[in-house]
Amino acid sequence: MAFIQFFEKPGCINGEKQKRILLDAGNALDCVNILEHPWSREELFPFVEGKQPSQIMNHTAPAIKKGEIVPADLHYDEAISLMIKTPILIKRPLIRVDGLSIQGFTDERLKPYLGSWDGTDDVVTCPNLKALSCDDRKKPA
Repeated sequence: MAFIQFFEKPGCINGEKQKRILLDAGNALDCVNILEHPWSREELFPFVEGKQPSQIMNHTAPAIKKGEIVPADLHYDEAISLMIKTPILIKRPLIRVDGLSIQGFTDERLKPYLGSWDGTDDVVTCPNLKALSCDDRKKPA
């Protein structure tokens, strides 16, 4: 079992699936609202270091979907500044566990925390699902 800090957009269907996988694996979660968290460059950097703007930005964010922001056209520093100013632009989830800062749910470094989940369930596409309350899930079931 690990203690995981899980930065999420509350109520996001994908986040709900991801939290269920982590909880079912016996982990304890501290869920943080990614939209309300006071981000800084220093805190965001470990999650996105070495990646291109198109890899670190949430492509379902309204401004990106509307074409107002085109991640591929941004310099790294521009992308970071935009994500700090408008956190909906940050690709989710962000996960802190055992000294690791991980962005996204498909990172290989997450495998030890996923229990028996075999990866066949779609945790990317957004179906409609009732939200879990993280306040009630600080300890593993």
